[in-house]
Amino acid sequence: MIKRTTTIFFGLVMILNPVIGQRLKQQFYDLVSTNDTLGQQQLLEKWEKADSNDPELFVAYFNHFVIRSKKEIIALGQNPKGTDVLEITNQDSTDKGPIGYIYGETQYNPTLLNKGFVWIDKGIDKNPDRLDMRFGKIYIYGQVEDYENYTKEIIRTIDYSALNKNQWTWTDSEPLEDALEFMLGSIQDYQVQLYNTENDSLLDHMKKIAGSVLQYYPDHIPSLSNLSIVYMIQKEYGKALEPLLKAEKINPRDFVVLSNIAQAYKLQGDKINAMKYYALTIKYGDEQSREFARGQMEDLKKQ
Repeated sequence: MIKRTTTIFFGLVMILNPVIGQRLKQQFYDLVSTNDTLGQQQLLEKWEKADSNDPELFVAYFNHFVIRSKKEIIALGQNPKGTDVLEITNQDSTDKGPIGYIYGETQYNPTLLNKGFVWIDKGIDKNPDRLDMRFGKIYIYGQVEDYENYTKEIIRTIDYSALNKNQWTWTDSEPLEDALEFMLGSIQDYQVQLYNTENDSLLDHMKKIAGSVLQYYPDHIPSLSNLSIVYMIQKEYGKALEPLLKAEKINPRDFVVLSNIAQAYKLQGDKINAMKYYALTIKYGDEQSREFARGQMEDLKKQ
């Protein structure tokens, strides 16, 4: 799976006199960098009066309300988030393990965040080909862990890609190069985010997204693999093999697919086919996958 970072800030270019537009754009960035939300609001109101249909205005308003909604707090609990974590221990106890953690946590004001969504929805309605707007919205749903809307927005994007034939644009409404590849790569990253939650209740979300991609792009191997992984986690090994064997026909040398096929057969109890596909993984894989396959084959020989 390929990870890709999606940022909230998309850049701002004014559809006004170039000198005025450049000055206001720089002012907005300066106000963002200094966290002057009042100044941002005043600038945005001025911008709106000058050109209420500028696509970048909708993006800027969205960013503005996301910034205002975001709040960093110090939390005390048993399930720390992030990497900046302080352990709390009881020195008087024989058990020297941590009894709790202090860590930073990000919260979002739902009222302000909803105002941002209203603005970006307006922007998408007026500029449906702007992929950055759609991805910005999905990104924030992921940040607030609203995976229901997160999934719905991803599927809406996939559905629309069939209508606009992937003629996507990005910041400043510039055409996006390799638009289909970029869109599918980003959606794969969103699938990784769902998978990394380790929340089995979200497996059906992964399944829905994979199914939506495959409806329009049936040869998309990462989505076939995602579907198989969901079925394997759900211990439906026969169903897991169906998309994997289809992926193998598309690319018989994809060692990730071959390794997953071997694993599905192993979990299913089919030792002969598992050995066959681990051997193929060794033939076509990189060093890490070859080492893993050799270890699996040794385990199978001992059974």
